[in-house]
Amino acid sequence: MSTVQSVSDSRVQEETMKVAGEKLLDRIGPAIVITHSQGGLYGWSWADSRPDLIKALIQIEPKGPPFREAIFSKEFSRPWGLTSIPLSYEPPPSNVSSPLTMKNVPAHSPGLLPCIIQHEPARKLLNLARVPILISTGEASYHAQYDHCFIKFLYQAGVPAEHLELGHAGLHGNGHLQFMEMNSDDIAQVLHDWMLIKVNGTF
Repeated sequence: MSTVQSVSDSRVQEETMKVAGEKLLDRIGPAIVITHSQGGLYGWSWADSRPDLIKALIQIEPKGPPFREAIFSKEFSRPWGLTSIPLSYEPPPSNVSSPLTMKNVPAHSPGLLPCIIQHEPARKLLNLARVPILISTGEASYHAQYDHCFIKFLYQAGVPAEHLELGHAGLHGNGHLQFMEMNSDDIAQVLHDWMLIKVNGTF
């Protein structure tokens, strides 16, 4: 019952969700935002446009990796790196149809996919850098092959995001749907503890 209709055009979906999320944040005020999978696209946009209202952003295996699809297709669908719609880079790109130049980075260990980041000098995501960001990845998920690419991309763009690899935290065997796992309460506790550290006293 949690499955609902979705717009087939991902870019249109991103644009409408960006506006909806901004209006919600403007109405409710400061919030901790948690996204999952496709919802990760919207989390990047909200943190970029409302960095003062998002006290922390937890991305549970966000749609990725940067710039492209990697498992279900090879499509280059995110010209803005994290999204298909514009983000606030500094300096601003002059070509909105091809805003970032790409550079391939080989995988640093077996079982990982190579990453794509920006050519240097890299444009910076100054708004995202103001938001504490955590990416959570399951040990047995297909995201375990490429979520490290988000960290490489974000660090290069000046965003000190953190990567929670559940297996390294003693939470083993988790797939993509972390909230449906038998140890989901344990995962939630780890995320909760991180939130307390990052947002303590900021509301």
